[in-house]
Amino acid sequence: MKLALVLIAAGIATSARPMPPPDAAADAERATDLNVNSRYTIESIGFLDERNYKLSTSALEEMRRLIGAKLNTEALNLLVERVRAELRAHDVTFRLARGGEPESVKVLLEVDQGAGKVDVSIPRFGYYSGEGWTAAAEATASIGPNSLSFRALKDNDSSIEQMAGIQTKYTRQLGDRVRLAFEFDAYHDQYDAATLAALAPGSAAPSSLGAGAYSSRLNFEPSASFVLAKPLTLTVGFSFEQLQPELPAASSEAANAVINTLRYHQRWSSSDATAQELDAGYSLRAATKLLGMGLAYTRHAVNARYLYKHDRQSVEVTVLAGVIYGQAPLFERFSLGDSTALRGWNKYDLDPLGGNRLAYGSVTYGYRILRVFYDAGSVWDQGTTPEAKQSAGIGVSSGLGILEKGAFLLAVAFPLRQGRADPVLIAGMNF
Repeated sequence: MKLALVLIAAGIATSARPMPPPDAAADAERATDLNVNSRYTIESIGFLDERNYKLSTSALEEMRRLIGAKLNTEALNLLVERVRAELRAHDVTFRLARGGEPESVKVLLEVDQGAGKVDVSIPRFGYYSGEGWTAAAEATASIGPNSLSFRALKDNDSSIEQMAGIQTKYTRQLGDRVRLAFEFDAYHDQYDAATLAALAPGSAAPSSLGAGAYSSRLNFEPSASFVLAKPLTLTVGFSFEQLQPELPAASSEAANAVINTLRYHQRWSSSDATAQELDAGYSLRAATKLLGMGLAYTRHAVNARYLYKHDRQSVEVTVLAGVIYGQAPLFERFSLGDSTALRGWNKYDLDPLGGNRLAYGSVTYGYRILRVFYDAGSVWDQGTTPEAKQSAGIGVSSGLGILEKGAFLLAVAFPLRQGRADPVLIAGMNF
């Protein structure tokens, strides 16, 4: 009798228990998958085709936050949707690959552009008091592995010459590790009064200067890029430069060079709101008369940028160095004193013809949108004594509104010298 009562009670308890919904088994299976996936740590996030897609600073921050954290499918799906919206792609998916450490994975984003895509952007727009405006507008059309870009620019910032012109580039991606490219550039050149005075007959122009003032130059540049071992990339190619002198009767000069660039770019993030980024490169341009009559020189340049971010604070360190052997034209010579290097100084006051030696370092501290920086460096010619110059400044930098794809900068820089302090205004986007 007691056994019967126990069985009846058990039956009542069982019948009173609510039945599971029809998809409970699927939910349980998904929960199991999530528990299994959460064992793995995201080692890196990148693009499957190794292209340099233009994403907003906040999207890049979101990627950095996920790196070093446990694998979370929901968070990756949100990232994928954001990337798809920013790139206006037909579809974006992610794949998982085995990481370099146990229980770690690499996340590879695959972008499907659909039948084709046209993107218009302003990669650079800025003002540097004393030197003027610099601006560039770019349109890029992509169809499958093919991409064609057109850029119009006016640049008073990056070199001794002041140039305006166009850049056209075609690229084709061959698999995951090879990219072919052909670039054509056409520039019209002008010069500051200090540069023209230094080039005037009877002036003491450096013997290492390979060409005087030229009114225009053309560049034809075929190249190929290879992913040696992620994230290490090698680019090799040729640059065929034609310089048209200012005097119509003078013959043009050639600066045909072999180009090699080795670049390393890596990001690390952890779950404690810490992110690190290292971008370093070495470039060699070797102009030789074997590629046609013209100038002969070699130009070596190295650069490194390290960024450390924790929560709302950041520290950025930048180092540049370069050396030129032989006689190089003005567009190849090094300069300091612009919106990005030795800020606060005027490059024409430092050296109106540039130099064939360069050493530069910078440290920037950031808290939220506030930036405080200190620069030091020198540009000089072989055989002369370098004079170290220093500058400091303060400003704000952020990605806001329509400027979200770049960083907006407004800063005041001061050259550190005895006697007086002349503030220099720096303003613009995508610095």
